[in-house]
Amino acid sequence: MKERLIQKEEEVYLLVFEKGDEVIEGLSNFYLSHQLATAQLTGIGGFRDVSLGFFEPDRKDYKIIPIAEQVEVLSLSGTITFYQGVPRVHAHVVVGKSDGTAHGGHLMGGHVWPTLEVVVNESPQHLQREIDKETGLALIRL
Repeated sequence: MKERLIQKEEEVYLLVFEKGDEVIEGLSNFYLSHQLATAQLTGIGGFRDVSLGFFEPDRKDYKIIPIAEQVEVLSLSGTITFYQGVPRVHAHVVVGKSDGTAHGGHLMGGHVWPTLEVVVNESPQHLQREIDKETGLALIRL
């Protein structure tokens, strides 16, 4: 394990997504428009549709799991960093269906309904992602 102190002071934002907003696009646009260094995010709310991803090491790619129904966002957490000059949202989400079952994975995309509340904590230190040769993933390197 490695560690680095990445913040002592921080800016905290509350984002309230509206009906129909696409979450990855919205987070990326916010990150760029505010010129954040690095950010951590948490959220709750709902999606009218969402795509989850499950990383398959043998393929070095994500299996896409579409959920084309209304779900509650039970937990959303992740980071936003730069990778090759563009924002990279790396978030995991657990969503609940109307029958009480839960599904989770990497957040690949989704449309908000009726709202999504995301708290964004900015870190003043820039963190960059680099490709990990073994997995093919863009991972944060300290």
